[in-house]
Amino acid sequence: MSKRVSAKYKTDRRFGENLWGRPKSPVNKREYAPGQHGQASRRRKLSDFGIHLRAKQKLKRYYGNVTEKQFRRTYDEAVRRRGDTSENLIGLLERRLDAVVYRLKFVPTVFAARQFVNHGHVSVNGRRVTIPSYRVSEGDVIEVRQKSHQLPLVLEAVDSPERDVPDYLDVDYAKMRGTFMRVPKLAEVPYAVQMEPNLVVEFYSA
Repeated sequence: MSKRVSAKYKTDRRFGENLWGRPKSPVNKREYAPGQHGQASRRRKLSDFGIHLRAKQKLKRYYGNVTEKQFRRTYDEAVRRRGDTSENLIGLLERRLDAVVYRLKFVPTVFAARQFVNHGHVSVNGRRVTIPSYRVSEGDVIEVRQKSHQLPLVLEAVDSPERDVPDYLDVDYAKMRGTFMRVPKLAEVPYAVQMEPNLVVEFYSA
C-alpha cells in the first residue's frame, strides 16, 4: 500500500467518517481511530476548540494535500469578499482545478487529481495548466489532453458508478471535456460527509 493511500485511510479512521465516500474505506468496518487507544478516544468529548479544529482539519484534508498556508490564504480571501464567509470559502475551494477535475470524474480521487494536473494532463481553455490550486472561473472549459484520454486511471474513473457529476458542472466524456458553469453553494457540493464551514470561520475568528 502506498504512503498516500495509507495516509488517506488513516485520516478516515481518525475522523471516524468515510471522508471521500470510498467503498474500500476501513471506516466501513470500524469507525474508531487508529492506534491502540483508538476505541477509547471515540468516547472522549471534544472541547469547543476541539470541535472547531476538527471541522477545519476535515474540510482542509478533504481537498487533498492543501497546506495550512494555502488554506488560510483561501479563508482570508473568503473574508474579504462580500456575502457569507462560509459560502465564499466553499466556493473558492471548489474552484481549485484539482477539485474540478475530481468532480468531473476524470480521476478517481482528489489525490489523483492533484498528480494528474501536476503531470500536465489537463488544459483550461486550450492552455495546459500544471498548478492544482489554479482557480477556474465560470465558463472555463477543462479538458483532458488528447494523449491522456486512454489512461487506465481516466477510464476507471469515468466508468465508475461511485460518484455523480454535480449540476454546477457540465461534462462531455466523448470529448473528455467539462465546463465550470457556476460557483456552487454549500448545499450543492456533493460531500460524502457533513462539512461545517461555519465552524471553520469561527475557528479562525477566535
